Amino acid sequence: MVETDATKIMTALGKRAKAAAAAMRMTNTQHKDAALRLAAAVIRREMTEILAANAMDMKAAQANGLDAALQDRLLLTSDRVDAMAEGLEQVAALPDPVGAIDQLRYRPSGIQVGHMRVPLGVIGIIYESRPNVTADAAALCLKSGNAAILRGGSEAIHSNRAIAACLRRALVDTGLSQDAIQLIDSTDRAMVGALLQSDTFVDVIIPRGGRSLIERVSAESRVPVIKHLDGICHVYIDAAADAAMALKIALNAKTHRYGVCNAMETLLIHRDAAATNTAPIVRAMIDKGVEIRGCERTRELCADLNVGIATDEDWATEYLAPILSVRIVDDIDAAIAHIEAYGSGHTESIVTSDYEAGQRFLREVDSASVMWNASTRFADGFEYGLGAEIGISTDRLHVRGPVGLDGLTTQKWIVLGHGEIRQ
Repeated sequence: MVETDATKIMTALGKRAKAAAAAMRMTNTQHKDAALRLAAAVIRREMTEILAANAMDMKAAQANGLDAALQDRLLLTSDRVDAMAEGLEQVAALPDPVGAIDQLRYRPSGIQVGHMRVPLGVIGIIYESRPNVTADAAALCLKSGNAAILRGGSEAIHSNRAIAACLRRALVDTGLSQDAIQLIDSTDRAMVGALLQSDTFVDVIIPRGGRSLIERVSAESRVPVIKHLDGICHVYIDAAADAAMALKIALNAKTHRYGVCNAMETLLIHRDAAATNTAPIVRAMIDKGVEIRGCERTRELCADLNVGIATDEDWATEYLAPILSVRIVDDIDAAIAHIEAYGSGHTESIVTSDYEAGQRFLREVDSASVMWNASTRFADGFEYGLGAEIGISTDRLHVRGPVGLDGLTTQKWIVLGHGEIRQ
């Protein structure tokens, strides 16, 4: 596809999405929830067709030698399709942020000033492999009063088409514009570029995928992007840490799941806690099948264990695998400096019973989520009480950390008066 053709297609999609977004701003909660519940019912009713479409994608994935992990993400089963439908119902049950007013206060002039939550507008979602994202992303955009333009990976095109068709059917049957959810039907990469250049029609882009996708979106987009590149998460065991707690948190942060962005990738240990904590934690990690790469002091404390040499590259790596880098640091200042130098701004945790150390860590570590005596695995929209999330942002504007319904809205100022005029 030539660039001009992609631009024309994207312009048509964008115009329809813009009109749909304007209509969605005026749609009440009950109407949105009805559409989501009907979409869940349609997905369950059309499960056979969705699974047949997914089987086509899986056949192509196997023929093309798609990585086994990606094939697992691509695969749909009856349980996964039912979970997708249940996810739509869960979003319908969440509180609607649109129209909520806060910080309303009187001014000396007599007027009241406050904020009202409003939708962002048109949201472009670019994602890979997981066809359930088609339903999840569309549901969150719909509930927050936005229009969505979805561009899934070519490996899931048949699955995405089938799921999007169910969602659009529910919109029509409940009297909403089917253009509130649009799927870019072409697998041509030129369509991604056209979407990224559509700042006239698209208000924000949210990429969900690997590093290469995020880097391309960040480099090419003329539209604001909500993203995170890496999840290089740290746990710091302070001098005043309880050893049993430190072991429990470190093991959970690393071994609960490996291929997730909130898994610990580097363990930092205060030198005064190193003798007590290092070897037991390293031994427990190795028993779980984790490869350890440590600094020289770590290797000395674990001389009888199989600990490799950590390099500067290790400190800056998101492994997404059973590999952990371990470093002994002189104090909390050195721990914070290490995180500043090598971290990705995702999630960090301190284990300590020292109130001042805990407070310092919370204040001074500049990441989207900072924790005290808790596993980094809690950095998740569901665990934070958001109900669902569309992703995690390590940006500072306009939302940071897990992005739920509130993150898909913005605020406008409202003023309530009684005939006041400015003197």
